[in-house]
Amino acid sequence: MAFRTRVWGAGKLLLIGGALLLTYMVFAAAAMRVALKTREVAVPALAGKTVNEATSLLSQAGLNLKVEGGGMDPKTPAGQILTQDPQAGVRTRRERSVKVWVSSGPRVTMVPALIGETERIAHLRLQQDGLLLTEVAEVRSADYPAGTVIAETPPPKSNSPTVALLVNRGERGATYVMPDLIGVNGDRAADLLRARGFRVALVGEHPYPGVPGGIVLRQNPQAGFQIAPGEPISIEVSR
Repeated sequence: MAFRTRVWGAGKLLLIGGALLLTYMVFAAAAMRVALKTREVAVPALAGKTVNEATSLLSQAGLNLKVEGGGMDPKTPAGQILTQDPQAGVRTRRERSVKVWVSSGPRVTMVPALIGETERIAHLRLQQDGLLLTEVAEVRSADYPAGTVIAETPPPKSNSPTVALLVNRGERGATYVMPDLIGVNGDRAADLLRARGFRVALVGEHPYPGVPGGIVLRQNPQAGFQIAPGEPISIEVSR
């Protein structure tokens, strides 16, 4: 009987000890979770801030700043933050680094030298450089080649997003307006243009659903450009 009593007593002690250990582990886990959660902070919004401003904001939140690089952006001034990782509002642990990318501002493009170029080449160069052609003024003179640029505003090497051109149309009768060839028979269009002294070349054939073969799909120069006899014209037709 005494033996059973001792065994029962030992079992109760083990049970009570196990319960106490389990309770301790539960409270320890909860305490650790609370401690970790209290170490988390919300990432502040940094877009549009300077690096110094972002550093100050992150320091107040217990976070660090890491500048990854940058890029050109027409809407964000140079030196301001474009984007960040993690994003604003995300919760993260203190002492973590927030990556940012800084704007180098809009692309700066200098006005190219266009005087002496044909109007078509001037258009292409402005498009390639991302510049806007705001005006094309015209004169008619025998002193310059027909269809060429004789003045530009602002002058070459200026820093401006827009350009205006002055184009010589030549003496009356010396130039033609490029017709719209899209949708017409390529062979017929080429014969008519060659009869007027133009050099016409077929530069490509492409399948086009619903369009019979031999119909003009693309042309260069585009319709409306001034061209002089002898200038090259290229067309692409359907196959």
